[in-house]
Order: sequence, then structure tokens, then C-alpha cells
Amino acid sequence: MNEERAVERAAARAVTVRRAGRIEDGACRHLLVWRAGPGWRMAGSGVLGGGLGERHWVLNAQVRAGYGRLDPAEHLAELAAAQGLSGPGTGLMTAAEVDACTWAEDGGATALATTGIGVPTWAAAPEAAEAAEAAEAVGAAGAVGASYVPGTINILAVVPAPVSDAGLLNLLTTVTEAKVQALLEAGYDCSGTPSDAVCVAVRTAGPGEPAEPFGGPRSLWGARLARAVHRAVLAGARADRERRAEWDGPPTHPATLPGCSCEDVLAGAAG
Repeated sequence: MNEERAVERAAARAVTVRRAGRIEDGACRHLLVWRAGPGWRMAGSGVLGGGLGERHWVLNAQVRAGYGRLDPAEHLAELAAAQGLSGPGTGLMTAAEVDACTWAEDGGATALATTGIGVPTWAAAPEAAEAAEAAEAVGAAGAVGASYVPGTINILAVVPAPVSDAGLLNLLTTVTEAKVQALLEAGYDCSGTPSDAVCVAVRTAGPGEPAEPFGGPRSLWGARLARAVHRAVLAGARADRERRAEWDGPPTHPATLPGCSCEDVLAGAAG
């Protein structure tokens, strides 16, 4: 019965995210892949394929805490090719454990978050605090410059309906607002981390099909997506705090194991 319900839920969802493993830096590192296919427009801040336009896939790759490559976009492109991904897509990066991703749905809107709050910060920080946090983030990631620190709270947000360019950018803002609300409710004194990333996907409008003009938190899809993001990030933030009580980094193993792969990480209980 549970299996039947899982199949029904997967069929109803617009998103099926697969997990895979690969050997990198002496250990198996996991990544999440959404093969969206044609018919999707995305807006996001991913180091690979960020911006606004048609995208066919989204990849969120876990890297080691001491990540030091200076070409993250090229690295993500290599990982995408290894997964057989082609065409335009978006790549995100994180030092958080992607196996611990959390997700939620609301009225057809879906949000998935990988949450690692190692360097919590306020966006408008005093200059001295900004410099200290940047140094801490760089030290934690082992990178040369803050711009190369892997993201720690990555969010994939999906609306299965056409939305205008303005509405899509409005959804991006709504997602960020919902993330901050969740962090505050989880007890964090921050608006995020210095390197958070987000990707919002909406359907491409068909011939003569109207596109939703709004994406704010009181619009039809903005409200649904905000609630989904809020629940996903809240669950992720609470779980991250619990892990860090006795945690020195994501668990690693030297070889890819059968359990590293999962055809649908959203098949379990939502956040």
C-alpha cells in the first residue's frame, strides 16, 4: 500500500530528483539531479547556468569541506556530462550533506533544500563582521577567494505553471523571504550564509497560453511556493542543528555503494 501511494505521489509531482555518487578527492561524493527536460524556464544564482532562460536540468553537487578548485562552473559541467545531462542546465554546489535534503509541496509547488549552516550571516552586516565572516567561510572551504566558497543552503523551487519574467523574478524574491522566515523560526540569528544559491523553475507558456504575472507571497503560486520553501528549509535547519551537535562533516566512504544511488529522493516523507 505504501509503495502504491509513493507511485501515485511521484506521478502527481512535477519533480523527480535522483541521487547518484561519484569518486572525488578520495571519497564517494553524492549529487542530486532533476532531469526536467524541455518546457521549463528557470531563474537562479547557480554558478553554472545561472540567470534567466530555458533550462533542461538542475544538478546540486556535494563537494568536500576543503573544496579548493578555482573553476567551479567547469567542474559542474564535468559532473553534468558524467550524468549524461545535455543542453542548457543549472549547476549548484554545496559542502552540506545532500542525502539530508528536505522537501515540501503545497498546491503543486515543490521546494527541495540542502541545508548546511556553517557560517550563518546577516546580509547587511557591518563591514568588520563582513570581513570576519568572509575569512571564516574561506578558511572552512579552503578556497582562495570568498566567491569560490561552495553554497551551503541551496534551494530548488518548482512551479508547474507558466509565469512571466517579472513574476519569475518575484518568485525568486519570495523564495528568499520564506528561507529567512524559516531560519528565524528555527532559532538562527541570520538571513542565510554567505554563499546560498537558489533556482526557481516554471513552465514555458504554450501558444496563446497566459502566463501568471505575479510571484509575490500573496499571489497564487507565490503563496504556495513560499509555504513549501518555508517547510523545507525549516526542517533542514532543525536537522542541521541536531547533526552538528556531534558532527564533524558529512560521512564519507572510499567507494560508491549500492545505497549511494536513489531514483527518487522525494518518494519519502516531505518536510
